[in-house]
Formats: sequence, C-alpha cells, structure tokens
Amino acid sequence: MLRRRRHTLLVRPALDDDLLHTTLTDLRPTLQSHGLGAGSGRPPWQPVAELLRDTGRNWDRRWHRMSVLAGGLPAAVCERWRADRPGDADALVLWACVRSTRWTSAGGRAAARDAERACLRAAEVCPEDPAPWLALLGLMRSLAAPPRDAVPVWTEAVIRAPWHRGAYHLMLSCLSPRGQGSVADMMDFAGHGAARAPHGSPLALLPVAARVELVAHRQRQMSLGADGHWNEPRAGAELDAALADWFHAPAAPHAEAVADLNLLAFALVRSHRPADAALVFRRIGRHMTPRPWELLPDPERTFLYWRDRAGG
Repeated sequence: MLRRRRHTLLVRPALDDDLLHTTLTDLRPTLQSHGLGAGSGRPPWQPVAELLRDTGRNWDRRWHRMSVLAGGLPAAVCERWRADRPGDADALVLWACVRSTRWTSAGGRAAARDAERACLRAAEVCPEDPAPWLALLGLMRSLAAPPRDAVPVWTEAVIRAPWHRGAYHLMLSCLSPRGQGSVADMMDFAGHGAARAPHGSPLALLPVAARVELVAHRQRQMSLGADGHWNEPRAGAELDAALADWFHAPAAPHAEAVADLNLLAFALVRSHRPADAALVFRRIGRHMTPRPWELLPDPERTFLYWRDRAGG
C-alpha cells in the first residue's frame, strides 16, 4: 500500500516548473547518444536557449532554471552551445553555472580558477544579471571560503536583484556552522534579512531555514537532543512570522515556492503544530523535496503521513 502511494510523489529538481522539467527530460544523455541531435535539423541546445529566452529578466526564475540546468544537463549540450554561439550571453551564464557546480577537488586549484574565470566572464557579458555572481557564490561555498570573502560577491548579486531568494539562501549556507560560519552569524543574518524584506517575500522563511540548518548541524554533532531547538520560544515566533508574512500573505509566486513550502511544513511538524502544517501540506500537494525531510530516518513515510492527515 505504502509503496504504491509513494509513486504519487513528485520529487524532482525542477520542482513545479513543468517547462524546465520537460526540457531536462528531453535532453537526457541516453536520448542524445547518437550525435547530440545530429540529423534532426535542430541543435540540442535550442530548447534550452528558448527556455532561458522566454524566462526574460525574471531573475528569480532565471536563477532557478540556470542552477537546475547546470546540475542536470549533459555537459556536451552546454559545450556544443558555446561552440556554436561563442558570444551568446545565456550560453556563457549557463556555462559559468555548470563550471561552478561541477568542478571537483580532483581538478585542483586549476579547476576552481577556471570556474571562477567563467563566472567573471559571464558577469562581464551580462552586467545586469545576478546569476553569474550567484554561481561564483556557490563556488565559494563549495571551496569553504571564509564568509568575509563571500559577502562582497553576495552584495554584487543583491545590488542587481534586491531580496533575491537564491542569493539570501546561498549566503545563509556560507554562514552555516557546517561550513566556515557560526551559529550566531547565521541566525543574525536570517533575522535581519527577514525583518527588512517586503511583506509577502519568501525571505520571511529565512529564520526557519536557519533553524533547520542549525538542527542539521547539531544532529551531525550528537545523535540526540537536536530537536530541542524546535521547542524554543524564538522558534515559535519565527514560524508565526513565516505564516503571517509569507504563507498567508498575498504574494506573487516565486520559482522555489515548493521548496519553501516543504521547509515550512517540516518545521511545523517538528514544532508539533499539526493544524498549521495541514494547511501547508494542502498547498504542497505531490511535490516533496528531499531537503529537509532527509533529516528524518524515513523521509517519504513521514511526508506521506502528514500529507495524508492534511487531506483527511
């Protein structure tokens, strides 16, 4: 019974972006094994170019699509695009995202420097786009750069797109104690960001995201006791603010709303607020995200239990 019901979940990097998911699905490496679309009369990168062109200057959705494509596209598609259109701005930004996402320590400093150069080149070609700076920020996070070095890069991104969800969440991870940051700096950054953000902004969830990160950090240090953080009065106030300032507020949809809903539902479940959690699960529907449910022993079973309670 449970196995059958698990198939009803949609767990995918594209979240609820069906156009992005379709683009990725159609460009799976197995489908491109015969010359990357040779003979089709259409280069393999064309659907990606059209998707990004249609995204326009929606910097929030553009970053979501860029980051997902960077992790999921066959590398040969990106290389072919650059070769066919060496001056294409979207191709250069996507290539920067690919290099910053896929560089490995096996490549040493040279690989990291190449990724950094790709980001700076994309920033030069697309001066209004925050994505190259976000790609560079993600690279710095993976390199465990000190937060003081990451702040100027984050600043470049938010100058171009104030209150950009992706920028704030990336900086939050740079400040995490699981990286090179501290609990105090991470929680302060989250609190200040949420307090200053406009009403209806998903940044209202930053303190909740920081608390999830804190619990993940504590779980790595100790097997028991990490969940005590959900019982603190401050945790309740953070959830109340997230519900009032984002979930119940009239707001334009944003690209990673599904991820934020999962984050909020998880926190409400761990804080023993089933009535509020039920409202969030009804909006989530079938879209489960691995994070933060992976912090629990059986993520899918727990998600389905609470989702089904909400439906009841």
